[in-house]
Amino acid sequence: MGLRVAIQMDPIERVNIDTDTTFALALEAQARGHALSHYLPEALSWREGRVYARGRSLEVFRKKDQHCRSGEFRELDLAGFDVILIRQDPPFDMAYITSTHLLELLPDKGPLVVNDPGAVRNAPEKLFVLRFEELMPPTLVTRSREEVREFWKEHGEIVLKPLFGAGGAGVFHLRQGDENLTALLELYETIQREPVMVQRYLPEIREGDKRIILIEGEPKGAVMRVPPEGEARANLHVGGRAARTVLSPRDREICAAIGPSLRKEGLLFVGIDVIGDFLTEINVTSPTGIQEIARLEGLDLAPFVWDAIEARVAARRRE
Repeated sequence: MGLRVAIQMDPIERVNIDTDTTFALALEAQARGHALSHYLPEALSWREGRVYARGRSLEVFRKKDQHCRSGEFRELDLAGFDVILIRQDPPFDMAYITSTHLLELLPDKGPLVVNDPGAVRNAPEKLFVLRFEELMPPTLVTRSREEVREFWKEHGEIVLKPLFGAGGAGVFHLRQGDENLTALLELYETIQREPVMVQRYLPEIREGDKRIILIEGEPKGAVMRVPPEGEARANLHVGGRAARTVLSPRDREICAAIGPSLRKEGLLFVGIDVIGDFLTEINVTSPTGIQEIARLEGLDLAPFVWDAIEARVAARRRE
């Protein structure tokens, strides 16, 4: 079944075709005969009950520096598409939230939006995970400096994270006796009004931060992201190294615990982060990692994603 697919994402001309998950998803969709279009999140508009965007038709090729070909800009009536992929990168700011509100105004029998925009809005990575406290390391969310100090005193080593950052930006590891805590909290207070997340430092991070991809709530593959020497963050774009891994019994326990909620919320394509035995984040905005899994394991997850999307579209048509 040939579908009309609109991809809402950052400029596709700038992606790294060897690592970008959206590019891999676009290639698979094209191989299945789906017609692709692309538009930037800021191109979304609403007028007289219609949600539309200025965008272009899209073809993709696994050819470096010549990986995409676009048509002329035109108005895309989003209600006429079968599928819309939300794939722009965070930060999860008011612009991101606004785009989810606009996409929710599409007709009920309109396109399947992946992931569901209301669920994306209600599931920011570092807050949605709090629903599963029993799976997490000791965690504090607060603006109180005193509470942070008490938590630090209790746990010895901590990690500070901004709630709505991405890619490891603004994440700090503090050892006992570090003199930078007050300055860091002052910095957070200067640049944001939100609380900060504080977690007990997990020394297992030296072995890696495991990204597990779940499709319709089921784990389909994983990659270990190993931090470089002298770095507390394992994110690949700050120098982390992708390594092979397997799903442990604890990983499967975590996935089984959160899977039903993901399916119920319409979070079809999700990436979770596990350090040691603990769930640290649930990524629903623009999960990544499938190209690394394909390269290391010979397991292409893009077909699983599109199988799930096509099944949902077919089910909607039967309703």
